Amino acid sequence: MLAVVALHVVCPALFALIHAAKAYGWRGMCVFFGLCLLVGNVFENLGVMTGFPFGRYYFTGVMGPKVFFVPVLLGLAYVGMAYLSWTLARIILRSTGMELEGSRVILSPLVASFLMIAWDFSQEPVWATVVKAWIWLDGGPYFGVPLSNFAGWFVVVYVLYQLFALYVRRPLHGAEPLTLSSWRQAVLFYAVSATGNLLLLIPKKDLSLVSDSTGALWRVRDITGTCGLVSIFTMGAFALLAWTRLHDRETGFTADRSSQHMPQGHVGGL
Repeated sequence: MLAVVALHVVCPALFALIHAAKAYGWRGMCVFFGLCLLVGNVFENLGVMTGFPFGRYYFTGVMGPKVFFVPVLLGLAYVGMAYLSWTLARIILRSTGMELEGSRVILSPLVASFLMIAWDFSQEPVWATVVKAWIWLDGGPYFGVPLSNFAGWFVVVYVLYQLFALYVRRPLHGAEPLTLSSWRQAVLFYAVSATGNLLLLIPKKDLSLVSDSTGALWRVRDITGTCGLVSIFTMGAFALLAWTRLHDRETGFTADRSSQHMPQGHVGGL
């Protein structure tokens, strides 16, 4: 589980710090980090106290120190994965310019929200039902997780993405255009986070059955196997699509540069 935490939380958060400072400037990076921590912690604490918008749950001591009711590590998880999901959304939408324009101001938050939910969907039952980092009081059909959790997640991450999208509509001080290599790094980090879920497929000795708070029993291998497949066919699919978009962009640039150096007659012949 320490390896999974490193892949899901620490590494993405550090990467986001460096990458966002280059892409949006230090001020833009601080705005993104501030939105993630503020929106994430407000909604998570609200969720624990009232059950809205995720469902009724509480955090155990597995993830360490808390701010009010929410572990500090969860806030860092919001930062790292939220930034990776946002960056891949911009790649998929071919919106890799300095500022967001037109319909991308709405579409980027929507696509990024689906990317973020894919991450939660691929590991939620492991952390909740197997590891018991948090407990769903009423259980749920997804290995003890209620479906309301994912609807709540979508609302929360959409709010923070939409706020940031409105911020980056204007010119950003200290930002600089990212190279293809920098965009690829984000795709690879998102793919590595998906790979972290596959570590959960390693068999657990003396742990074949777990129960949720309602007493329903679940087989651990069913949970980890399902989460592994979800990681491959959701997060893996998004990463592959983003990588393909970058490949198409590179190929297009190469073709454009080549045509500029060819005699005019040859260009017309093409």
